[in-house]
Amino acid sequence: MPMQTRFLFTAAMSVRPDKEALFNEVYDKEHVPALLTVPGVIAVARFKSEPVTMMIGGERKTIVIESEPAYNALYEVESPAVLVSDAWAKAVEEGRWAEHVRPYTMNRRHVMYRRIS
Repeated sequence: MPMQTRFLFTAAMSVRPDKEALFNEVYDKEHVPALLTVPGVIAVARFKSEPVTMMIGGERKTIVIESEPAYNALYEVESPAVLVSDAWAKAVEEGRWAEHVRPYTMNRRHVMYRRIS
């Protein structure tokens, strides 16, 4: 399905290895469902980074960037205002995320993208 809105918010981070199972459980079963109830959040998809092997300049290269966060969640949102709404503020603190998961995340990156074509 093509993107429905003009904005894509990304929340990327790594997590302490001993908390990775809890991180994935809470993200999938609590955090994403809570954020999907926020007005203006259209869709959410989660990804885990992997090495990239590709052809560049006629050479096969494998690229691994150690400093990149291991996980990335992509949020299709109606506008940047969604992230400062009361509903968003409430949802990001619900469940076990704030107390049992967030403290063990690191290398966090949050970026808002505006679709240009």
